[in-house]
Amino acid sequence: MTKVAVLHDYLNQFGGAERVLKVIFELFPDADLYTLLYDKDKVRGEFEERIKRTSFLDNAVVRRRHRAFIPLMPFAARALRLDDTYDLIISSSAGYAKGFGRSNSAFHISYCHSPLRYAWEIEYLKNLPFSPWQMHQLVGYPIARALRRWDKRAAGNVDLFIANSQFIADKIRTYYGRDAEVVYPPVDTSVFYPEPSENQGEYYMMAGRLLYYKLFDIGIDAFNRLQIPLKIVGSGPEYKKLRAMAGPNIEFIRDVSDEALRRLYSDARAFIFPQVEDFGLVAAEAQACGTPVIAYNAGGAREIVENGKTGVLIDEQTPDAVIEAVRALESTSYDRSYIASRAQQFSRDNFLEQMRNLITQP
Repeated sequence: MTKVAVLHDYLNQFGGAERVLKVIFELFPDADLYTLLYDKDKVRGEFEERIKRTSFLDNAVVRRRHRAFIPLMPFAARALRLDDTYDLIISSSAGYAKGFGRSNSAFHISYCHSPLRYAWEIEYLKNLPFSPWQMHQLVGYPIARALRRWDKRAAGNVDLFIANSQFIADKIRTYYGRDAEVVYPPVDTSVFYPEPSENQGEYYMMAGRLLYYKLFDIGIDAFNRLQIPLKIVGSGPEYKKLRAMAGPNIEFIRDVSDEALRRLYSDARAFIFPQVEDFGLVAAEAQACGTPVIAYNAGGAREIVENGKTGVLIDEQTPDAVIEAVRALESTSYDRSYIASRAQQFSRDNFLEQMRNLITQP
């Protein structure tokens, strides 16, 4: 029997990558899990029984403020040693997991959500607790250079890369000089599906972790001016700032069940997605519920949104561009059945089938 180790960067939040991890364990229900950090409360108790080992960084302080410890994570990754009894290693990684220490020659497949962002895209270092001048001039660039060297070496541990979008496959080729297969992240279409409602069309929606690069502020600015209801689902470090910006027509919703999230998606007039994402699982979930998406024409959104048929692609990340798209959408009729049917390409079943085929190929 094949013995499998599954590696994941850290588990102190529950987002798209953690949803993918859950489905990976459907392929390997007896696999051991290695991760840098584990916060039981933040991941709703998921994965607890699967954890084999965590890193020396796994303590309450780091779990709460993990971005402050980014410079130490390559050391923690290398020090987190796998047992030498595995036949197959599957890493689910946006950076660190592919570099966990190992001593045997087990075949390593990396499902890559992104190359290490803090290494290759300096703007992500804004998450570190330094002022912009200090960060870029004194801290950011040296950290990024060191992380870049480490990340490229860690990529050498991987036998097969699987990217979560063509956008990420292109980055893998550019940064690592490696080819990658593309398997889109899984949308559970048994949970996310159109749910007709009498309230449909009364509000717009955004969702995700409240981080600066997800550009919730653009949506808030646009809807403050439009005076149309906007619901924002999620929590994160930008909550207080965003809440202070928002007018009375904007509602913040935290900690919803998947069933409640399905109803929110289904009832929304459209989903607003102005950021650049590696894929954009929330946008794909919204479309699985038959909801059109207004998205910035870059990143994974280009692979999710069929312009004019399943949503609107905008060419600028500005409130004005969102406002113009909303007004265009208000005067257009979208076939929600078609939107939901097209989202089937992102289904959990497709993900499982494609992953099985790649894992078992000679």
